[in-house]
Amino acid sequence: MLNSTQRKFLRGRAHKLKPTVMVGQKGFSPELVAATDSALADHELIKIKFNEFKEKEGKQAICQALTEATQSEMAGMIGHTAILYRAQADPEKRKIRLP
Repeated sequence: MLNSTQRKFLRGRAHKLKPTVMVGQKGFSPELVAATDSALADHELIKIKFNEFKEKEGKQAICQALTEATQSEMAGMIGHTAILYRAQADPEKRKIRLP
């Protein structure tokens, strides 16, 4: 579980990142879970851009389902972009050291 200091640190690191995963008309789907899981395995910290589902409740529901399906944590949501984090399973391959 991330604390507020760690979330702030991750949001700062994610600022320069481009969205890796896009959420379209299908919304939450097995393809979205697979793409998110793969991106988290490669990068640890990713941005997800919502092209559809502009209402806050829809975005929150999709993010909640994604974090549960991928065992990740949501570091924040800014506008139509969510920031997800999952530490690399192998400690030697971790790119991000949390404070």
